[in-house]
Amino acid sequence: MTTNTSHAGSTQSASGAGTPLLSVQHAKIGYVVNRETHVAVGDVSFEVRQGEKIMLLGPSGCGKSTLLKAVAGFLGLFDGQIRLAGRETLKPGPDRAVVFQEFDQLFPWKTVRDNIVHPQRVIGRARSEAERRSDEYLELMKLTQAADRYPHQLSGGMKQRVAIARALALDPMILLMDEPFGALDAQTRSRLQRELIDVAARTNVTLLFVTHSIQEAVYVGDRVVVLGNAPSTVQEVVDVSALDDPSTLEFTSTQEHLRSLLAIDDDELGNLAFE
Repeated sequence: MTTNTSHAGSTQSASGAGTPLLSVQHAKIGYVVNRETHVAVGDVSFEVRQGEKIMLLGPSGCGKSTLLKAVAGFLGLFDGQIRLAGRETLKPGPDRAVVFQEFDQLFPWKTVRDNIVHPQRVIGRARSEAERRSDEYLELMKLTQAADRYPHQLSGGMKQRVAIARALALDPMILLMDEPFGALDAQTRSRLQRELIDVAARTNVTLLFVTHSIQEAVYVGDRVVVLGNAPSTVQEVVDVSALDDPSTLEFTSTQEHLRSLLAIDDDELGNLAFE
């Protein structure tokens, strides 16, 4: 059952009022393999409002990425409903740009700038406008000096910056992020978390962000949708919008609360709570 909580000094976010941009209601999602049905997401409901950063947190295999793919239009539902801006029939489109975990999501034969220009041209944007917007997002993501480099000349963190710039340049209604920092070292991951928070504030982009890191969920998000084991349901929706300082007691207390919801033992804590 989905519940909103005021745990650990959290407050209702300013974007919490009004009609939701994204509504997921009783979603049931899975796969058919060798004529056998495997349900990953059992019954999940939550809403996302314009400008919110919503984190999907849960144990490995609980269907977080499956749910994100359904929102993106890559997977259909067994049951339930997903609505974006009131539309129920969702096919993949630029209104839901996706950033994946893999570093190799860029075209290796195109420069950084051309990687950002290309999808804009695909959706019909004039070259001059696509190039202007590419330069704007190159600057926003601190990539201007790397504009003429190729992906093989970039670090993992820089590749993810390009992927984020490319997605934002499409002006999506919602940016879908599937553990985009999961393969980065701790220092780079921390830096990109801070940069993403700043970029989200400057662009007012709406985020739906999959993570297995409790620290990341609390630090980056406004609300955390906690999923249980597959076939998953929502354990709780935790408001973390007021928690932006990991050194505070409230931040630590909220991490412990999420840990208890996920039933994480001490051996797992190092992997999930403080990554």
